[in-house]
Amino acid sequence: MATAAYTTFTLGDTLTEEQKAFFEKHGYIHFSNVLDAATVQSIIDASEKVQEKWISENVEKINGVPIKYGTDLNGNKIVQRFAFINQHTTVLSELLKDARIQSLLELIGPGARIGENEKDGMVFNHYVNGPESKFTKMGWHTDGLRDIFMGGRLNPMLNMGLHLSTLQPENGGLRIIPGTHKQGLFSMLFKKRYFIDHRPDKNEIAIMPKAGDLTVHDGRLWHRVAQSSVVGEASRRRVIYVPLIAGKYEPKNENSPTLFYQRFAGIVK
Repeated sequence: MATAAYTTFTLGDTLTEEQKAFFEKHGYIHFSNVLDAATVQSIIDASEKVQEKWISENVEKINGVPIKYGTDLNGNKIVQRFAFINQHTTVLSELLKDARIQSLLELIGPGARIGENEKDGMVFNHYVNGPESKFTKMGWHTDGLRDIFMGGRLNPMLNMGLHLSTLQPENGGLRIIPGTHKQGLFSMLFKKRYFIDHRPDKNEIAIMPKAGDLTVHDGRLWHRVAQSSVVGEASRRRVIYVPLIAGKYEPKNENSPTLFYQRFAGIVK
């Protein structure tokens, strides 16, 4: 995909035909300045309150999904991957009611919904590249593998990203291969080694958001999270992902089991 095809859009209460056509062709879309600086800071503050509570209560799983802990630059324990964080702070649960975010469901079609109580719910990722960090990158994968592991059909699933950090290429972050959302099942399963392969792809592009930007990418796209080439405070980045889904409603609760593939979360470092 040529670099010239990368562009950003403004998100309103409804999507334009141009925006829908762009997403259909490339499998991703990037909206600028969706959240203002005060909202971004309020989200970070809310996450730190949830973090404090989970650490003090030694929470290991939320609705069956393991919580990923790590160590910050000052040696303190932090949560590096929160699952279902929207269920633990009204700041984030209320954010999902925003008409602009609701409009993104048009990218799936009838029956689409925000998966706030399904999959892993709203996931808050906190990356920092320090000597004791346990969450700095993620290898190539597609999100369709989840449905296959569960023995079901591939249902439509998009990932909405709310970016809370401004990134430069050296900060790492999301890399996608545009157009691969239209690949066949064989390619989805075997094109790359899931989570183990971190090598750059000649067709990948880097998503370089500013704090407050919003992106959506099709879960069938091949994508990875590149490690920051800088260390310390400059490497810190925070991003939220929320699934936009269709198909059978499958909410999770405190009695939900840990899925097979989630037991191998340790390979993401």
